Amino acid sequence: MRSRCTITTIVFTLLWSFGEVALGTDGDQRQEITRLAELTQWKAGTIVADVGAGDGTYSFAAAQKVGPPGRVYATEIDNGKLKVLRAEVAKRKLENMIIAEGTADDTKLPSSCCDTIFLRHVYHHLTQPQDFDRNLVRSLKPGAYLAIIDFPPSPNLGPVEGVPKNRGGHGIPEKVMIEELTTAGLQVEKVIDDWSAQDYCVIFMKHSP
Repeated sequence: MRSRCTITTIVFTLLWSFGEVALGTDGDQRQEITRLAELTQWKAGTIVADVGAGDGTYSFAAAQKVGPPGRVYATEIDNGKLKVLRAEVAKRKLENMIIAEGTADDTKLPSSCCDTIFLRHVYHHLTQPQDFDRNLVRSLKPGAYLAIIDFPPSPNLGPVEGVPKNRGGHGIPEKVMIEELTTAGLQVEKVIDDWSAQDYCVIFMKHSP
């Protein structure tokens, strides 16, 4: 009986691993998600949201990390990307992943749904950060984490239309982003200025009322 359970566990692990390869998650992306999971204390059953999921690379890596007991929301506002994400989730039969269509001012996530929300190279694109931040906070459970991975303004990148003028170019100063999210009610837990390449990572917590 013990041998049968061991074989079942191995087969299940291999299926998840093959799915990871098929979904195009490379070592750097897995490493980044692993690092994020450690910093924000993911465990079995953790509920995570990838806001501005794009092609879903990091969402799929997160789904691998939290496993079947957990859940990952992947949000997007682009119709084409939403279509691709939904098709991929259906193809892979990922029951722990939910695709959500957001808007410029709202993720459309349920209230108090997430243990961790992360935005990677997304925050500097926000055109209505005040409203968006309020909704991010709404979707966090008390004691939950928000991680912002972004980069300072770069003169080598074209401007982002519609964003506030204090961005200073394509990107966002770390100080500006921190001020906006602390004003929304979050508290800074950790700042990592050398997250990867030019990226920084700031981790916030929503404390209990």
